[in-house]
Amino acid sequence: MNLIGGWSYPTAFRFGAGRISELADACQGAGIKKPLFVTDKGLANMEITLRSMAVLTDAGIICEMFSDVDPNPSDKDVKRGLEVYREGGFDGVIAFGGGSALDTAKVLGLMARQTRSLWDFEDVGDNWTRADPDGIDPIIAIPTTAGTGSEVGRASIITNTESQEKKIIFHPKMLPVAVICDPELTIGMPRFLTAGTGLDAFAHCVEAFSSPHYHPMSQGIALEGMRLVKEYLPIAYEDGTNVEARAHMMSAAAMGATAFQKGLGAIHALSHPIGAVHHTHHGTTNAVCMPAVLQFNRPKIESVFDRAAAYLSIEGGFEGFCAYVDELNTSMNIPKSLTALGVSNPDIQQLTASALQDPSVGGNPVEMTEENTSRLLELIL
Repeated sequence: MNLIGGWSYPTAFRFGAGRISELADACQGAGIKKPLFVTDKGLANMEITLRSMAVLTDAGIICEMFSDVDPNPSDKDVKRGLEVYREGGFDGVIAFGGGSALDTAKVLGLMARQTRSLWDFEDVGDNWTRADPDGIDPIIAIPTTAGTGSEVGRASIITNTESQEKKIIFHPKMLPVAVICDPELTIGMPRFLTAGTGLDAFAHCVEAFSSPHYHPMSQGIALEGMRLVKEYLPIAYEDGTNVEARAHMMSAAAMGATAFQKGLGAIHALSHPIGAVHHTHHGTTNAVCMPAVLQFNRPKIESVFDRAAAYLSIEGGFEGFCAYVDELNTSMNIPKSLTALGVSNPDIQQLTASALQDPSVGGNPVEMTEENTSRLLELIL
């Protein structure tokens, strides 16, 4: 295998098997002398985590671990992490894990020496200008899943535990200064997580490709990202030790998150409040929502996906693409409905209201209203 790259779009990448060995060098390049190593509870004691931290200690870099991070990270996780960060006198963050760990770590970097509330930096208007840029510490991102693409993002999704809403926190300096994508770190992912994260990457590409906004670079990236998922997610799902498939899926994840600079849509607008209230896995929730959202958007995207289907070697144009999505979900044991996913007694009115407030609404090709959004939720239930 010769999947090695030296990329700088949108940030500097060290891509390839075994490149976790360069973590100390990445810290030195970022000027980080005492990093806080942020991961989640499930990864805290795993061999890949301890081995990665050993790279730092062997190089004489002192670090500590913070792993008190929930699958859907919240303001409470951030508060606990900030207490550790500030008391420990750390000067940078290493984000290690899936989307929850990466999102939490990026917010810790943002909030390192801010005096304002976290919610003052919600991605609304120019709120990000409220932050003191000198109070933001550098972030190095090391994904261990292939889905969220948070390693190339300038934002994090954090749940407000009082309102039970997912909020997007944004600042340009939240973009990690360096990313290490080592596919060997993803080999231990179980099948259900391989499926959920891989379909998250696919949803990012699908929604970016569907968005009506103009961004031809993102359009091309989204299309090729879909191709990589189509070809390599089934392989990674069936044989989790296939490093080549794992590598291509890491590329697809980064591509999906790069592409959605063009916009997201109804899949994410629905998934965010469902996850905030019912604590479902984000990528799996996206996969459950995707078939219905494709049909919902059909009047605006059919011709676009006719062309995409041809590129992806899917017969039947838009209808063939929808059939492919159904088959892919089934092959990976994705639940057919939100009820089967574990959502019980949903408040349709509340979820509808939250979905219509989600920033992803603006990228959906069909205008979302209270009436059609509640109807869409009922279809998915």
